[in-house]
Amino acid sequence: MQKQIIAALDSGNRTQAQWSAELLRDALRTEHGIQADTHVGYGLALVSVWVGLLVWCDGDWYWWRANWDERRKRVVYACHTAMEPSHAAQRVAFRYTELRNQPENGAA
Repeated sequence: MQKQIIAALDSGNRTQAQWSAELLRDALRTEHGIQADTHVGYGLALVSVWVGLLVWCDGDWYWWRANWDERRKRVVYACHTAMEPSHAAQRVAFRYTELRNQPENGAA
């Protein structure tokens, strides 16, 4: 069985959003071998994973662009509770793999 990162309260100067984003970043790295960066500001934290894959976090939820609805002409977002960073990382890793396997725009 694989170790999972589970959210728990932390003391320190970090915001809940920053702490949750760092947990997701760490889960992506340790459980899936995916490098990511975190950025914090204005009450939100971002986890930059890949071109077209940016995860927002407010401390309670992670959300990211999952797809495009051609019929409605709008973005479809996926979300996951920040209490389960390992499970969220698994879903983000799946999207990462989808994006990595897409041909580049304009490629013949």
